[in-house]
Amino acid sequence: MNPRLTHSFRFLRATYADGVAELAYAFDQGEEMVERIRFPDAPALPPERQRAFDAALKLLHLVAGVSYYKAGVPPKIDVEPLDEATADLADALYLHGLAEFAYRNGLDLRGRIAFPRAGAPSPAGDEGPRLPEAPVLDLPRRTLVPIGGGKDSLVAVEAIKSVGGAATAVWIGKSPLIAACAERTGLPTLNIQRELSPVLFELNRLGAWNGHIPVTAVNSAILALAAIVYGYDSIAFANERSASAATLEYEGQQVNHQWSKGFAFEAMLSDWLHTHVAADLDYCSLLRPYSELAITRAFARLTAYFDAFSSCNRNFRILGPKPADRWCGQCPKCHFVFLALAPFLPKPRLLSIFGCNLLDDETQAAGFDALLEYQDHKPFECVGEGAEARAAMYALSERSEWQEDALVARFIREILPQLDRSQLAIEPWLLPSDEHRVPARLQPALQAIG
Repeated sequence: MNPRLTHSFRFLRATYADGVAELAYAFDQGEEMVERIRFPDAPALPPERQRAFDAALKLLHLVAGVSYYKAGVPPKIDVEPLDEATADLADALYLHGLAEFAYRNGLDLRGRIAFPRAGAPSPAGDEGPRLPEAPVLDLPRRTLVPIGGGKDSLVAVEAIKSVGGAATAVWIGKSPLIAACAERTGLPTLNIQRELSPVLFELNRLGAWNGHIPVTAVNSAILALAAIVYGYDSIAFANERSASAATLEYEGQQVNHQWSKGFAFEAMLSDWLHTHVAADLDYCSLLRPYSELAITRAFARLTAYFDAFSSCNRNFRILGPKPADRWCGQCPKCHFVFLALAPFLPKPRLLSIFGCNLLDDETQAAGFDALLEYQDHKPFECVGEGAEARAAMYALSERSEWQEDALVARFIREILPQLDRSQLAIEPWLLPSDEHRVPARLQPALQAIG
């Protein structure tokens, strides 16, 4: 079966038993695709959390389905009708979360994604009655902090630790590098496993559509269920405000590689959890007020992690004692982290982290140009805004120890004359914004970041 030729994508069932959630999907009447999420040593669910658990499991079924739907993008989505808020969340996630996938495959998903809704639509201009908040479950006052192996989540961990907050470092998957970083935090750890259906890989062989999915949304839904299972009142990601900036605009639609890390998704999911799962379950990004440059400045103080962290998507699964084991030195993530850390670390210390000087390598010019949005758009990666990169490069251009490095010298010679120097100061990027969803209990931790 070629999934591109199918007519419907079906949500079959979502079940849970003995710490394993099973999520089943199918195209048309084809073979079932069953994904499994394994929650280790899951305790028995208290009866008062059953309704919240059922709602969170339903959410996970809807959100994780994006991995399978994109294989065929058929015209019909077959699921039991959803209330308005849930349908709005699902529509937004599949449309905006798959925007990069659609752009790269020459697809237009606008008007194609429409989750069925219960009842008639509200009249134009009428949002309809607001759902009452879900009950307060008196969840334990502790936080799940997702760990990705990179600098951002480690800054969030240390901020929470600085105010004595009870927290657990959690990650999904089997990366030894992430496990080592989680262990280095000194926090209790929780490792959840996600097993994609093998049928999906067979569909890929048969010609399925493929590409980027909003994986942070999937992980968020997994952690919402985990919060109910294990008892946590907050989930604190480490997504910065730069994640809300689009990568590019294509035929009138914003395409953001990091859409499910952005504030729009955070606010939508936070509201949904309060109305559908538990009024005292908070979902936020602790780093939302801060730019990538402000976060790298905070990370530059966390020397204990310098030999353990990596933001490199090519090498992050590899764990070894040398920088070359953790940094490929060629990808946009390596380029951006190197550039963003450079203004805040002594040059020898930065070079010891990466094992080389990426800014003294002329072959890397195109990669850094993309970060600067110079003759190219921002890479489809989790990197900061072009204006941030330009501010960091300008700061280096003002320092004698960097000025003779090949790409800094090129910036001074070729790019800087085309820029407005009044827009290149690094200091404004270090100021926090007021836009965030950090709950009152965790707000004292913000002071440790700024």
